[in-house]
Amino acid sequence: MEKKAKQERSYRDSVHASGRIWSLGALLMLLAVPAAICLYYNAWPPVSGVLRGCLGVVPIFWTVGTIEVITYVPMLGTGGSYLGFVTGNLTNLKVPCALNAMEAAGVEAGSEEGEVISTIAIATSAIVTTVIIAAGVLLLAQIRPFLESALMQPAFDNILPALFGGLAVVYVSKNWKIALVPLVFMVALFVLAPGLAGSVGVLVPVGALIAIGVARILYRRGIL
Repeated sequence: MEKKAKQERSYRDSVHASGRIWSLGALLMLLAVPAAICLYYNAWPPVSGVLRGCLGVVPIFWTVGTIEVITYVPMLGTGGSYLGFVTGNLTNLKVPCALNAMEAAGVEAGSEEGEVISTIAIATSAIVTTVIIAAGVLLLAQIRPFLESALMQPAFDNILPALFGGLAVVYVSKNWKIALVPLVFMVALFVLAPGLAGSVGVLVPVGALIAIGVARILYRRGIL
C-alpha cells in the first residue's frame, strides 16, 4: 500500500513538472508570434491601446479561466487537465471527449483509471483536431464552397447542441434529481435573456455550482 502511494506521488510529481514546463512553453510560444511581428516590422502598439484592449477581455477571460480550473480539473485529472488546458477548447471538445470516454470505459472521474482514460481521450482529441485542421488548411480552396453552402449551414449551427445534447441524455437520465434544477434554471435564463448565449464559458461553471448545491441539499435531506 505504501509502495503504491509512493508510485502515485511520483507519477503526479512528474506530471506536474512536465505540465508546468509545457504550459509555460505554450504561453511563451503564444506571446512569441506577436512579439516577432512587432520586432520584424518595428511596429509596437501603444501601452494605452494595450491596456484598453486588456480592459475589455481580461476580466472575462481570467474569470472564466479560474472557474474552468475549479470546475474541470476534478473531472479530467492531473494529466488530462494539463493537456487539456495547453491544447485548449475544453468546454466544446476536450471535456465532452473525456467524459464520454470515461462513460464508455465504465470508470469514475477522479479515479486512477479515470485519469488514464481522460488523458488518453484528450490526447487523441488533440491529435485528431490537429490532423483535421491541417487537412482543412491544405484543402481549404477545394472544400470552401461546400462548407459555405446553404446545405451545410444548418449542420454548423447545431454542432454544439448535438454534442452536448448527446451527453446530456446520458448524464441527466442517470442523475435526473440533480440535473433538474440547473436544467430548468438555464432554460429559463436563456428564454428570458437570449443574449447570454455568448457567455457559455461563464454559465457552464455556474450550472455546475448550482448542481453541486442541489446535490448537497438533496443529500442532507436523504433524497440521494
